[in-house]
Amino acid sequence: MEIKYICPYWGSETLSPKTFVQKALAGGYDGVEMNFTPEQGFDKEVKETFKETGAVFIAQQWLPPKNESVDEYRKRLVDRLKFLASFKPVFINSHTGKDFFSFEDNSSLIESCQRVIIETGARIIHETHRGRFNHHAFSLLPYLEKYPELELNADFSHFCNVSESLLEDQEHILEKIIPHCRYIHARVGFDQSAQVNHPFAPEWKTNLDRFVGWWQRIIDLAKERGEEVFYICPEFGPYPYMPRLPFTQKEVSDQWDINKQMMEYLKENLQ
Repeated sequence: MEIKYICPYWGSETLSPKTFVQKALAGGYDGVEMNFTPEQGFDKEVKETFKETGAVFIAQQWLPPKNESVDEYRKRLVDRLKFLASFKPVFINSHTGKDFFSFEDNSSLIESCQRVIIETGARIIHETHRGRFNHHAFSLLPYLEKYPELELNADFSHFCNVSESLLEDQEHILEKIIPHCRYIHARVGFDQSAQVNHPFAPEWKTNLDRFVGWWQRIIDLAKERGEEVFYICPEFGPYPYMPRLPFTQKEVSDQWDINKQMMEYLKENLQ
């Protein structure tokens, strides 16, 4: 099985899509994950760039918070998914639902996503994330029971943050979640944040080893299923995920360097 590494556009939004894709490929990535809107006017440039470069394109669906009803949110969600589907990405990584919506309302949103899959032929993978329907490991299980076909992007740093732990007492829960994981956001978190300040600092070795162990289990299951390609996106983010020093506002680590270092580390250490 081949693992392809994906570069996040998050943190590089000052670059045009073409410049960003070229930089990612030059940096050793196989492709990129991008969130963009119709209003940005990237349509033509994005399509031409991926046609010219052959880079892997994973679309990200993320919507800014807004005071709205479930149905108003649904319209924004479905419109964005259909827009992104028109670019024919490998799949759409979706931030789906809200943690304060009811189980019934979030279920109806999942079903709206499933209808988009049928209508467009796009593949939609739901990122485990704070603030979404799948923000917490245990509370995700009823959704997996109701929708066993759900595919997840494993960003377990959010589970750790929400539960204020490295999930030492939730392995039995993760065992039910990991078989649904079809994509990895390779970011290391800890009990008080979804991102450590530098994953290769010695004080974070326990966290790094724990996360790599989870990622290895996901990869092992993908091999058992006979998947030919698996995608991993090292996704350490800029401020506010990356802490800043007081007064100077200097970020304590370089996002681009950390993500490249994580890619190289996983190439060496994932089996």
